[in-house]
Amino acid sequence: MPEDADRAALVARVHDPEGDGPCVAAVRGEHVVDLTALAPTVSDLMERDDAAAVVREADGGRAWRLDDLLQAPPGRRDVPHLLAPVDLQVIKAAGVTFARSLLERVIEERTGGDPAQAARVRARVGQVVGGRLDGIRPGSPEAARAKELLVSEGLWSQYLEVGIGPDPEVFTKAPVMSAVGTGADIGVLGASVWNNPEPEAVLVVDSRGRVRGATLGNDVNLRDIEGRSALLLSRAKDNNASCAIGPFVRVLDEDFGLDAVRGLDIGLRIDGTDGYVLRGSSSLREISRDVLDLVAATHGAHHQYPDGFALFTGTLFAPTEDRQAPGAGFTHEYGDVVRISSPRLGELVNTVVPSEEAAPWTFGVGALMRSLARRGVL
Repeated sequence: MPEDADRAALVARVHDPEGDGPCVAAVRGEHVVDLTALAPTVSDLMERDDAAAVVREADGGRAWRLDDLLQAPPGRRDVPHLLAPVDLQVIKAAGVTFARSLLERVIEERTGGDPAQAARVRARVGQVVGGRLDGIRPGSPEAARAKELLVSEGLWSQYLEVGIGPDPEVFTKAPVMSAVGTGADIGVLGASVWNNPEPEAVLVVDSRGRVRGATLGNDVNLRDIEGRSALLLSRAKDNNASCAIGPFVRVLDEDFGLDAVRGLDIGLRIDGTDGYVLRGSSSLREISRDVLDLVAATHGAHHQYPDGFALFTGTLFAPTEDRQAPGAGFTHEYGDVVRISSPRLGELVNTVVPSEEAAPWTFGVGALMRSLARRGVL
């Protein structure tokens, strides 16, 4: 839970066995209260100007004990449990939004996705770049000069354009309704041998382009596959259970505004089945582009989202320590428990499995509409 949960307007989605579908709900102390009759989808709730007040004060339907939902086995259709707290929103992601992650993308590309070459290339990039990218504003004359330097040293990369050029990388991370929530398995494609989690803040944006809330996400990164070619981005990013969001959406209000989002610190802990532990962190204070600039690059006259969107904002985390072999860097092992946390947003917990063995995604938009219709809330 967030450290100030008693003041937070927190939105959850709960799988309800009685309705055989998801409920929009508010977290209130030890209970989670059904708000589906007022807002059939989280997308609908985010469109309301009074969303924070509804979450805090509106009369609801049934209630579940929060502890029961957190301890429930995920994926069991006969047991109430937490789902990803977004539904009809398009799941978008901004990439290469931190200088350190830019350099790691360059390294992936220069190695062709081969982790055995990473240490050598990392040393070379570090020797040339040093701290030249620290504090650079993308699209500025300073950024253009830094790009020219890297190109002159034979370190050209397409990631330089989106990392320090005028336009950010924004892509569709996963299909609508496909994200998994806290407690669920998270999928890594079986063919990948070099991968890592990406702990990120996720903005929840309405159809008018207004940031209405924030949550946590894991934008799983398959470094070997994307490193072979950026054209394999979809293969690397969009797989079964490869997108986790949660545990709750915290609605923006007088206690948690955009400046609080800009100051979010995000922690990461990975626990392996063999006792291996890795800790990391990311901070939006070090992001290269303001969060509203990322929203403007996603939504506007050039592109609309009538049901809103959830936008991953990128990460500073780029693990380089060796795990399986000297010089090979970090990669996941199946059974890893990944904990992504922030004092203002709570903790998102998932266990790594092959995407091919994760629970199949079977509940889509059509199933949601039929479920809401059966319950008479449409």
